[in-house]
Amino acid sequence: MVNSDLYDNSSHYNYFDRRKNDYLEISTFLFLCVVIALVGYGLVTLYSASYDEALKNGVRPAYYLIRQTFFALAGFAVFTLIAFVPLRFIKVLIFPFLVGTLFLMVLTLATPFGVVKMGARRWLQIGSLPSFQVSELLKVATVLFLANIFSKEEKVSTTLLIAIITLFVGSALILLQRDYSTTLVYVLVGLGMLLVAGLSFRYILMFSSFIGVSALAFLLIEPYRIKRVVSFIFPSIDPTGLNWQTQNALKAISEGGVFGKGLGKGIYKLGPIPEVHSDFIFASLMEEGGLVGFLILFFLFAVFAYIGFYTSRKLKNQGDLFGSYATFGITFMIIWQALINIAVVSSLLPPTGIPLPFFSQGGTNLFMVIGECGLLYSFMKKGQKE
Repeated sequence: MVNSDLYDNSSHYNYFDRRKNDYLEISTFLFLCVVIALVGYGLVTLYSASYDEALKNGVRPAYYLIRQTFFALAGFAVFTLIAFVPLRFIKVLIFPFLVGTLFLMVLTLATPFGVVKMGARRWLQIGSLPSFQVSELLKVATVLFLANIFSKEEKVSTTLLIAIITLFVGSALILLQRDYSTTLVYVLVGLGMLLVAGLSFRYILMFSSFIGVSALAFLLIEPYRIKRVVSFIFPSIDPTGLNWQTQNALKAISEGGVFGKGLGKGIYKLGPIPEVHSDFIFASLMEEGGLVGFLILFFLFAVFAYIGFYTSRKLKNQGDLFGSYATFGITFMIIWQALINIAVVSSLLPPTGIPLPFFSQGGTNLFMVIGECGLLYSFMKKGQKE
């Protein structure tokens, strides 16, 4: 009788374990489908938003689409590589990766390898390789480094000091590249990881005060940043200048209606919205896709965020603090960047140069985002095995 009870209980628990594993497998597969869907949706939207810009620049209509597709394929190659590399090797490479990225940032600023575009020195060009933004590498390197130090049994003061020094050096190098918006994302992701790591409120307040004062100081250094903030608060001051792009973006969004004008039928991408295929691609998506197009976008990002944050919590319950913090940091970074971009295009925030992940033209950003998804996928597979 006792043996029968033990057998029944074992079968009962095995049943729920199997159900849990099935759910985890579905979540991992669903995450992969969401990433592919976001990349595909982004490529279609980019082609529609960029073909007129390509013709103006004297290249084939599909120039930006072909270029973005190349980076997407390269990103998926890295995705596959990262997804099957044991995480212990990734942990060993974290510190060299961070140091190497900081070195590349210095190369961008202080050597002829740095490329100036639109008045900013943010791109690194080595030989015949495509130019790329090293700050994209720095963001993920910092997330992994912070996750690693937060997962170790160290004194809180020591951990906080290392985190602040890392974020200060990284943000200073990004600011020297005249990239204030990326600096804000970089610092806010660091703050989010501090909160998740469970540091006490007074330490969080100290960190926030330090970052807030520094951000305000750098904001006041550049007159054009002050103009952006003032024009955001008082839109009627400069409707044909700094607010021209944002005002036309709002018109494009409103004219999209429920179902949109249809793919390729938008008119605001033909000139009224400069750089519509880049940071303001959300306006083109809304004009041609309408509310339906936005709901598809929202659904994909919502599922992406849910799976990422759920995996972070699950890994923490399993005792894998590094995986938990890294998964949270990467998911938060991608979602936060998307929210900022949409808020800027919708005139809820002052104009910044934040691209919309998976959508905006920019090979480095797309390549890195897909690579970061490879890391998330790797952590999900690890949680599923355990």
